[in-house]
Amino acid sequence: MALVDKSVLTRWRDLDAAVVLRALADRLKPDPTYVPIKSPQSRRWHANVRGRDFELLLTGTKFWDTRERVGGGGAVDLAMHVADVDFAGAVSLLKQRNI
Repeated sequence: MALVDKSVLTRWRDLDAAVVLRALADRLKPDPTYVPIKSPQSRRWHANVRGRDFELLLTGTKFWDTRERVGGGGAVDLAMHVADVDFAGAVSLLKQRNI
């Protein structure tokens, strides 16, 4: 099991999803044509992480994968989803990327 300090988990939980995605993605492009429906802070991003393509809606700490129709919140959830890893793998990846 990955050991991580509670304060680090709290910081990761509160990070803006766009900041996390920038650190994790191999390629990343905002969608300038996207018009938010629910929250004016929402943005759509096209990303490639480890050879997988994603279309993600990001609002603050939360994300929604429009293709897989799954979402979550916080850096650990986002890392688990886009890198297809478990909790320990997400912690390791976030540490490697100095997030």
